[in-house]
Amino acid sequence: MPFSYAAAASGSASSSRKPVPVAAAAARRPAPSPAAAAAPAPSPSNPSAVSDSDPSSYSSSGEETDLTASDPAAASVISSYLSVAGDGADLSKVGIFLSSAARRRSPPCLICFDPIRPSDPVWSCSASCFALLHLHCIQSWAHQSSSAAPSPTWGCPKCRFPYPKSQTPTSYLCFCSKTVDPAPDPWILPHSCGDVCGRRLNADRDSGCEHNCLLLCHPGPCPPCPAIVPNAMCFCGSHRETRRCSHQRYSCSGKCNKRLGCGIHRCPVDCHDGPCPPCAVRGKHKCECGETMEERLCSERVFQCKRECGGMLQCGKHSCERGCHAGKCGGCPLQGRRTCPCGKKDYPSLDCDAEAATCGSTCEKVLGCGRHKCPERCHRGSCVETCRLVITKSCRCGGLKKEVPCYQELTCERKCQRLRNCGRHACRRRCCEGDCAPCPEVCDKRLRCGNHKCLSPCHRGACAPCPLMKTISCNCGQTFFEVPCGTEKNQKPPKCSKKCNIARLCRHKLECRPHKCHYGACPPCKLICGEELSCGHRCKLRCHGPIAPPNPEFTLKPIKRKKGKHIDSTPGTPCPPCQEVVLVPCFGHHLGQERAILCSKRRQFPCQNLCGNPLNCGNHYCTKACHVLQIPLSQPEGDQSAILSLASASAFAEPCEECNLPCQRVREPPCSHPCPLPCHLNDCPPCKALVKRPCHCGAMVHAFECMYYNNLNATKQQKVRSCGGPCHRKLPNCPHLCSEICHPGQCPSVDQCMKKVNVRCACNNLKKEWICQDVLKEYRQSGRDPKQIPKNQYAVGLLACGEDCVKKVKAADSELHLRKIQEIKTPAVEVENVPKRRKRRNRGQESVESSKFQEIKAVALKFLLVIFLCIIVVAGLYLLWKGVYRLSDWMNDMEEQRARQRHLKPGRL
Repeated sequence: MPFSYAAAASGSASSSRKPVPVAAAAARRPAPSPAAAAAPAPSPSNPSAVSDSDPSSYSSSGEETDLTASDPAAASVISSYLSVAGDGADLSKVGIFLSSAARRRSPPCLICFDPIRPSDPVWSCSASCFALLHLHCIQSWAHQSSSAAPSPTWGCPKCRFPYPKSQTPTSYLCFCSKTVDPAPDPWILPHSCGDVCGRRLNADRDSGCEHNCLLLCHPGPCPPCPAIVPNAMCFCGSHRETRRCSHQRYSCSGKCNKRLGCGIHRCPVDCHDGPCPPCAVRGKHKCECGETMEERLCSERVFQCKRECGGMLQCGKHSCERGCHAGKCGGCPLQGRRTCPCGKKDYPSLDCDAEAATCGSTCEKVLGCGRHKCPERCHRGSCVETCRLVITKSCRCGGLKKEVPCYQELTCERKCQRLRNCGRHACRRRCCEGDCAPCPEVCDKRLRCGNHKCLSPCHRGACAPCPLMKTISCNCGQTFFEVPCGTEKNQKPPKCSKKCNIARLCRHKLECRPHKCHYGACPPCKLICGEELSCGHRCKLRCHGPIAPPNPEFTLKPIKRKKGKHIDSTPGTPCPPCQEVVLVPCFGHHLGQERAILCSKRRQFPCQNLCGNPLNCGNHYCTKACHVLQIPLSQPEGDQSAILSLASASAFAEPCEECNLPCQRVREPPCSHPCPLPCHLNDCPPCKALVKRPCHCGAMVHAFECMYYNNLNATKQQKVRSCGGPCHRKLPNCPHLCSEICHPGQCPSVDQCMKKVNVRCACNNLKKEWICQDVLKEYRQSGRDPKQIPKNQYAVGLLACGEDCVKKVKAADSELHLRKIQEIKTPAVEVENVPKRRKRRNRGQESVESSKFQEIKAVALKFLLVIFLCIIVVAGLYLLWKGVYRLSDWMNDMEEQRARQRHLKPGRL
């Protein structure tokens, strides 16, 4: 591509834009977020933190770069670049290295941690991280690494970039590798020759840039190529622009429109780098055999189905057993030269469908062991997989020889005592053949930085330096630089002109005036506290809230003189007790008993009055002395001084006395039952007591609820008491019952009983039926009271006896007299006294006699049991003898192995 440095230099010489220092641009940089803080920041030893492919990575928020104010030597390095590029927008990465070199005249070496003086011979990792190390340190490092590693390479102590052993540094070169042993010059950068760098620029390896670096010999990577390319083509090749050489590969944001791999469709993605993605157009396509059609992506249109081909081969006798394929099936694999299974006998004219016969000789194919041949006759199929020929084998370590089958691997139980490649841990592998595996342990040695441990696999020699970087920053963290881990203890923090970003913890964080970035705690707040107290008043003292802690120190591990430094937050003092005067009522909130007390010392107090608080019953009042109430009384709205905080008195709250009196109210309607509830405020509940009232006739007893019965009038009460049946009460003058329905009062038919009564004579011989009221009239006419006549004599004797009655009486008297005489003559029959007999005890039990067969059977069973026990004892003794015999053999084998080991041990040593 055409480019002229002279024209570019002359074109940029007219630029009057004044650059801005790199240090100032870095200082105006915003504080990193937590996600950005976790990522590695660009530094002299970590330049890969800035992407070479991102044009915005080298900008500093739209500001220009100027190294002139920070260091004249650094400004002279980039003067040639500024004359071509016009500004320093692409020098952020190089500016970090230059500002670090100008700020720290003695950077530490990552291997020995000693400072690197300007006159010390050094070596720089020009392939990756550009770390600066002592020449003698890196030579010793490369020698130890290449001798310990199996391959003749050594790696950079910081980035681990592999270098061949032939590239071990032998001489002290400048940064651009043009001058050997550059002389120290105070007007140029240390270890620099002062000439133009001239190294090939590789900002974009695919762009084909052929320009060289225009900076003076400098540390770190070269800046992106500043040359102007007039016809830079985008990725898709449809647009051309004038761009920088380092950024000539770009995207035009249009459609790519390149022909895809299918050859049919075009790429629908925006202009992009690299090959186009596979075609994503879907369609119906056939498989290679043409039997199956599926909907697939265009990029996957060539596919094979899962069915077998099944086509006829050229022989016409066999079918194709391949899967789905394109084209013809081909010839039959069984045509041509045929042999027997072992391959010793040929059959030149054998058809493909005929099976080759066995030759009858020994197979002699080499078995899987690779040493012996198959001893069987010529056979079809594979030979036996395991070779069972017994041979004498040695274990892998050579300590044991034994005859075992050929297929069986022989290993001993001896553990390898050789040291692994790390030189610290033993192998400890069973039957090791000498090639001990690498040590799987982690090194875990303390690194030279003193902060971390080595996480590499266990190795020989010294551990690699700590690859981490520590940030040295001001207190707010916006101005910072990075140093290797372990060198942060003696670094001085950079100065910062930003405002302090530590948020105050008191309530005046929005009212206090801002101050500059500083170390230590922020100055105390001088405003009035104004904090609202729990009582509702506000604190009138100067702010005494907590003081925010400072940001952590830039040192990872504080040195001895900083160990006692307090970096925690200073807790604030609580507000003093409120000094406002308020009126405090007594416990019972009695009117006229308030006292004027300080708000912080207000406490409720008892007065001389009785409590007088209404009890829960609502009928009586508390008669205790004034005490703390459990229920706060309402206060006038807006009277804040009269509102008491009952939180302190709640622990001493005393309930009012409980009313234990029974209810003394008179119920409506009145009844004789008392209210079962204790003293209460509302009306008494209805009386549910049962009142027993008999019916009028006395046949049954009714049970009524007291409330229901008392609410009835007298007429209804008489009505509900009737049982609804006959009266069944005995009439006073006759033995009959009242036939009326149950009714109150005297029965109405006392003298008008219409029932029939059998009237008899005195001897009960004559009988007539009269009406009951006629019988009563007869008694009254004869002067007799019916009430005094017994029931069984009622209506007896009202008729006069006749002649028949006299005859019957005489006949009855004579018969009675004869019966008495006969009873006297008949003597009483004497009953003999027969003693009772006792029952037999074993009555019902039958004697069972045992037969001879049963006795013989019992003897035989006992004999068989004895024989079975003897067999068990003999079997146990036999098994015990066999166990002892095998134990003896095993002990003999162990003795032979120990003797063999004692015999082999001196030779191994």
